[in-house]
Amino acid sequence: MDQRPTDQRIVELYDSFTHGQIDRRTFLDRLAAIAGSTAAALALLPLLQNDYARAETVPAGDARLTTETATYEAAGTRMSGYLARLKGDARRPAVIVIHENRGLNPHIQDIARRLALDGFLAFAVDALSPLGGTPKDEDKGREMIATLNAGETAQRIAAAVPFLATHAGSTGNVGAVGFCWGGGMVNRIAVLAPDLKAAVAYYGAQPPAADVPKIHAALLLHYAGLDSRINAGIPAYEEALRKAGKTFTIDVYPDVNHAFNNDTSSRYDKAAADLAWSRTVAFLKEKLGAPPKG
Repeated sequence: MDQRPTDQRIVELYDSFTHGQIDRRTFLDRLAAIAGSTAAALALLPLLQNDYARAETVPAGDARLTTETATYEAAGTRMSGYLARLKGDARRPAVIVIHENRGLNPHIQDIARRLALDGFLAFAVDALSPLGGTPKDEDKGREMIATLNAGETAQRIAAAVPFLATHAGSTGNVGAVGFCWGGGMVNRIAVLAPDLKAAVAYYGAQPPAADVPKIHAALLLHYAGLDSRINAGIPAYEEALRKAGKTFTIDVYPDVNHAFNNDTSSRYDKAAADLAWSRTVAFLKEKLGAPPKG
């Protein structure tokens, strides 16, 4: 039985907390005011936090896949990530997977395995590599993400494009997909990496309009209908993309929240997630080339 909170005030309050707009004390005080007591707020808290017991839609030990830790150099910084692909020597179009603001967690590794089963060479980069990697404590991971310089981090992730383009298991065609914080990073690396061929941003912050002419990748932009914080930037981004003659599709999913794709999250919406994922896979296959079967 799904016991996740449905009160939109609670969902939006948690979103403000997880994106650093309010601190934990303020969050709990406001949650208690909505819930009726501190005890009720503390009872709600586990229902709001990600539940990684739901993360493995594709088991980590799936016999069809090969997974490993892979590393690359980014302007003198060693970056690492989780590389997944079907077994065999076939070359495959490559996809960078960029995590949310908690780091490279089990859910994002599962996303990489899903893409691998669809035939891609999937690389889930760990943006926290320079700080020793993603910790198990997601609150700590979020704190660490907040200390990163966004511009430097985008440059480091953009360096994964040539790394994957020249990888022995790659066809040379590279795309990217990112979620939340990672969706914003997808938009950033689309500006920075002219060889990126396809970019899929899930509810990601938009780049400055002045940077849009630098984008070469085709874009697929997923947004949640209830996500007013991120959606405020859609009109200016869309206008800049049109003026620059870029290839893009914007899909807004009504009545769902930011993070609707994350099936470990209290904001998960299966219908929207399934539709967005089917569009994502079809788009990547169209722009990067159909992966070999098996």
